[in-house]
Amino acid sequence: MGVQLWSVKDELRRDFDGVLIKLAQMGFQGVEFAGQFGPYRQNPVALRALLDRSGLACAGAHVDIRQLAPQHFEATTAFYRTLGCNNLVISADRRGTTPELVTELGRELTTLSATLATQGMRIGYHNHAQEMAGTMGSTPWDLIAQNTPAEVILQQDVGWTVFAGKNPVTYVQRYPGRSVSMHLKAKLPVGAAGKPLIGQDGTDWKGLVSAAHQVGGTQWLIVEQEEYPDGMGQLDAVRTSLTGLRSAVTNLNRR
Repeated sequence: MGVQLWSVKDELRRDFDGVLIKLAQMGFQGVEFAGQFGPYRQNPVALRALLDRSGLACAGAHVDIRQLAPQHFEATTAFYRTLGCNNLVISADRRGTTPELVTELGRELTTLSATLATQGMRIGYHNHAQEMAGTMGSTPWDLIAQNTPAEVILQQDVGWTVFAGKNPVTYVQRYPGRSVSMHLKAKLPVGAAGKPLIGQDGTDWKGLVSAAHQVGGTQWLIVEQEEYPDGMGQLDAVRTSLTGLRSAVTNLNRR
């Protein structure tokens, strides 16, 4: 289980080292970066040492596709290789929300997939609600999947999938082996009851974890928190969602 560090972005600004240690103490095994590196932006060796001391692995990183342009490629990949990061995920791209441009994005992801493979790394793409718009089978998300090889990670953001009115379990099953990492986020559709915390919303978390285990090829279940109900602090909300996720996993193991 990992955590997307965007979930605790404000806490990181106050105490980068301390937050990573607290996340490890909660029981997370890994962290996924999203552009925040505290005092280590120019020192990946020291950042890797902090991860090692904390007992955390690098579960991946969100990057802008421009960071992988030829003039930036070596610097970007060298930084993340030092962290032990194998999965680079494009956090968003306007072409991914536009059916007419998805094929162009697919070609670029395909090329990057082949290039990164020579360094033992993989490329992935992460959805928001826009990629899930339309009829299942012809959404932008489906078109991205259909225009990229199986090696390209489809990092489904479960919260945005639910918000868009789609079933995240179905999408794991639809593209087996491609959910190498997933963002487990509770996000309520408009008008739905509950709270945006894993286990306190309406998502079928047990079914999702089961699908990830059986067909998803999932290596990392990554908790992401973007809403903090009832005045909760960022770390408290992440801890609560982790507890909800653990409950789903425990119930799965008891089946």
